[in-house]
Amino acid sequence: MLLISFETALNAVMPFVIYLALGWIAVRIRAADRPFMERVNRFCFRLLFPFMTFRSIYNASPEDMPSPKLMLFAGIGILALILLLVLLVPVFVKTNARRGTVIQAIFRSNFVIYGVPMTEVVCGTAASSIAGVMILECVSMFNIASVIVLEMYNRPDGESGRISGKKLAELVVNLFRNPLLQGCLLGLFFFALGIKLPAAFEKPVDTLGGIASPLAMITLGGTLRFAAIRKNLRVITPVMVIRLIVMPLAFLSLAWALGLRGAELFLVLMIFGTPIATASYPMAANMGGDGELAGQLVFISTLLSLLTIFAFIFGMSQLGLIPAA
Repeated sequence: MLLISFETALNAVMPFVIYLALGWIAVRIRAADRPFMERVNRFCFRLLFPFMTFRSIYNASPEDMPSPKLMLFAGIGILALILLLVLLVPVFVKTNARRGTVIQAIFRSNFVIYGVPMTEVVCGTAASSIAGVMILECVSMFNIASVIVLEMYNRPDGESGRISGKKLAELVVNLFRNPLLQGCLLGLFFFALGIKLPAAFEKPVDTLGGIASPLAMITLGGTLRFAAIRKNLRVITPVMVIRLIVMPLAFLSLAWALGLRGAELFLVLMIFGTPIATASYPMAANMGGDGELAGQLVFISTLLSLLTIFAFIFGMSQLGLIPAA
């Protein structure tokens, strides 16, 4: 189990490290420059990420449904976490661009990328279909909440985050203009009605959705400035501790106390303990957030998660909370 756990975490994380390194190298050898990478990032956000969110929901399998307890736990847990962050983060983070970025970073995990493959390796093929259905719930909530939070703080410093009637109307309009949410809603429509795309369309949709995350990570690597990471360490450090250690510990403990076991308990780790979602970087960069900070948070959490996810999987297997290999 030790070797399998390490190999699972390594296989999930290393592709992201390679994408980041490729972008960083491309700028260093002058195959691209930062303005080009920023334009590609906008292209990903506006045109490719909608395919990714559509695909993740469209491909969900309804055959093996998760228990109502798990679905309620995840939904209520995500909502409670977001409300708590909206109350607490503005007390400690003083600029609006960073407030939205930090809140999104803490609640929005990379469950889309990590959930199914890790669940399949650790808990078996049958359990991976449960992860696919949970993606439907979590991706929808993550995308809708991210748009709302970033719009709340997309304003000059000093202005309140409270939403007036006029601002609420603008928020709703911008919500439905958001490319990621449009892909998410379309995916929900197709999933709910059981509509299947013709093969001629399904292949390009799948391909375009598949390249969105790698291309976004490459552009992130090309725009990283390591000197700026030191400047942001006072924000990055607590976010990493909360995202990768405190949250999974808290939610796993609560889930166990409520009776979730085995694969469903493991899925709680995937929802609340995986690194920050790749999509949080282009969203923050394109919606008035601190794109530089968002990119650094994605980058560092992706690297550190190799250690934290391994530690959680090893600990859970040693305690008999997940099946041993």
